[in-house]
Amino acid sequence: MKAGEIALASLQQADGQLKLRPFLLLTTFPPFDDWLVCGISSQIRHAVSGLDSVVEMKDTDFEQSGLQVSSVIRTGFLATLPSKDIPGTIGSISSHRYHTVINQLVTHLNQS
Repeated sequence: MKAGEIALASLQQADGQLKLRPFLLLTTFPPFDDWLVCGISSQIRHAVSGLDSVVEMKDTDFEQSGLQVSSVIRTGFLATLPSKDIPGTIGSISSHRYHTVINQLVTHLNQS
């Protein structure tokens, strides 16, 4: 697995329930190589301008993403997962989109 890939696993939702959903692998943290990930949702109407990234079916990296419908990479929906809890990947996003997501996250953190 590597940064920029999309995987599926159960992530805790705002209501505390676990839901199988796609997520973007952002980076690993030592010493156990746990992954920082951000959730992906098909509810693109909830996309936050300047923070989230919408992957539409017409986009050049949609097919390689492994997503089934247009979706939003929710940069504010962060979680940390052990590598052992990620069974594998379903696809990836373009390098350009990955760096855009990272830059949007960094910009948001720097505003705090």
